[in-house]
Amino acid sequence: MVSPDPDERTRDRVLSAVLERGPVSAAELGDCLGFTPAAMRRHLDALSSDGLIEVKRVRSSASGAGRPARRYVLSQRGQTKMGNDYLDIATAALAQLGQAAGPEAIEEFARTRFAGMEERYRPIVEAAGPDLEARAHALAGALTTDGFVGSTKTVGLPQGGGSRTAGVSRPVMLSVQLCQGHCPIQGLASAFPAFCEQETGVFARLLDVDVRRLSTLASGGHVCTTHIPLGRTTTAPAPAGPEASTPAVDQAAADAASPSNPATLSIHQQGRP
Repeated sequence: MVSPDPDERTRDRVLSAVLERGPVSAAELGDCLGFTPAAMRRHLDALSSDGLIEVKRVRSSASGAGRPARRYVLSQRGQTKMGNDYLDIATAALAQLGQAAGPEAIEEFARTRFAGMEERYRPIVEAAGPDLEARAHALAGALTTDGFVGSTKTVGLPQGGGSRTAGVSRPVMLSVQLCQGHCPIQGLASAFPAFCEQETGVFARLLDVDVRRLSTLASGGHVCTTHIPLGRTTTAPAPAGPEASTPAVDQAAADAASPSNPATLSIHQQGRP
């Protein structure tokens, strides 16, 4: 019996760390995994040569100035290697459903699927209490349990820090970015945007606030990123129906992703997933 290649096992660990922490620097990965800089570079170069990871340029979160730093993320091929546990026949079946019964049938299918997620996640989110950051963190944990590799990051400036537009100081509200490093149904969501739309609606209702998708894996982003404004009292929309409209984008989302705050600007920003 042939023993597993030690380098292959190690690179699987590196790949998992990039999935969990990306965008992440080589130094951060080395500290996390206990590798020397030379060993870390060797493994990253090998994974890059195999097309499993790629470099993303990210500006400093402190000033946004200077040369963008190198950060590693999973490539499309790397996402596939980590597991997309569904068959191509699912895409074909949904396409046939749409042809036979119209796009509303696909929307209803997606709505039914995510209704189960909402039911399972609600007690987890509610147990976190009324604090929105805590609820978002609990939601990220539930997503991780289901294979979405969820995480949260607080971005923006406290009210009173402010930004200036035409000489007028305006507060920039804090927000949370809910990130998903993996999507088990990425292929389906790429072909049928209704899956991303229904998932976004679930997040809004669980958190009881309007949210905005800044990027999705399905549309080519490195992660799925959902903007969650803090300090808002706007009630989330009711479950989306065939005639429901997309919630309006709040000013906090525009502020948090504005050029004045380049650390939070996504190159995949979009109004809808």
